[in-house]
Amino acid sequence: MVSPKPFQRLQPLSLLAQLMSREVDGCLEVVSGATSWLIYFNHGKLCFATSSTDPFERLDRHLHQLNAQIPALTREICAQVRSRFEGTSGSHPASSADYQAICWLVEQQGLDRSQATSLIEALAKEVIESFLSVTEGMYEITDPQSFTDYPSLCQLDLRPIVEYCHNRRQQPVARQIPPKIQRPDALPGVNHRAPNPAEQSQSARQLAANDATNRSKPVVPSARTGYTIACIDDSPTILQAINSFLDDSSFSVLMINDPVKALMQVMRSKPDVILLDVGMPNLDGYELCSLLRRHPSFKNTPIIMVTGHTGFIDRAKAKLVGASGYLTKPFTQSDLLKAVFKHLT
Repeated sequence: MVSPKPFQRLQPLSLLAQLMSREVDGCLEVVSGATSWLIYFNHGKLCFATSSTDPFERLDRHLHQLNAQIPALTREICAQVRSRFEGTSGSHPASSADYQAICWLVEQQGLDRSQATSLIEALAKEVIESFLSVTEGMYEITDPQSFTDYPSLCQLDLRPIVEYCHNRRQQPVARQIPPKIQRPDALPGVNHRAPNPAEQSQSARQLAANDATNRSKPVVPSARTGYTIACIDDSPTILQAINSFLDDSSFSVLMINDPVKALMQVMRSKPDVILLDVGMPNLDGYELCSLLRRHPSFKNTPIIMVTGHTGFIDRAKAKLVGASGYLTKPFTQSDLLKAVFKHLT
């Protein structure tokens, strides 16, 4: 059992990303104010999530939603659940009563395992969404061997659940429509001369000319003309694509296909930017990024993670290990140059 962390600022996204990355076994217990959360993990997968805020009210609501879809889940069985289990608890951390109730429903054949899995996922979304709003509190991780009845009905990938919850939390902000900005000539009491068509045409031509001139100017990050870019990826195809995209006298490209040997090679070459693939055998990109950041020579070197995943959990993991940015596969030459120049400047 991990000792409780003192009351502190919490970053739920980063904490969940860390637990998934480390493939943690056990129960994360978080206390903030009058509310507590229990999130059960098995090798980094989610088994169950609950909170102290009306757990049976939450379970009741979701069971009634399932009632119309599952004939075996009668109203009588739903009514028994609350009377049987509300107020009961297991050993610390509580083998939560709502989880015990779901196990009982499976035993009574009110739910089959796939239906129980769907129910657990729906409950987890509601619980995780509330957990993501926590900014400070205490937490501890309890080893599963120290308590009984460890949740085992299912193992869910937490990544899409967290992304779903994060998006839900952003929706109210996204729906806010900025106030309409009126044109000055539309404001009451302001009399503006209507623009002359010839003046309009001349202005448009000038703007178009300026825009074309600006777009034709090359993006030059600084006075330097030569940069070393290290590309670490176990895929020869990706390495060749990056090499061809950076086929310019401004760049010297170092291609490394073995992540285990990468540390020594980049130490010798001292690159200006490191492009680092996330999914590599033996040593993944997150681990390698963390190792590089611990070396004094690479504390400030831009490290760009190259990955096919773009979720919030992936970004949280990248931030956790000190990555400077993200490049999403598949990428174009323009995407690559934009990412490289951004960090060279």
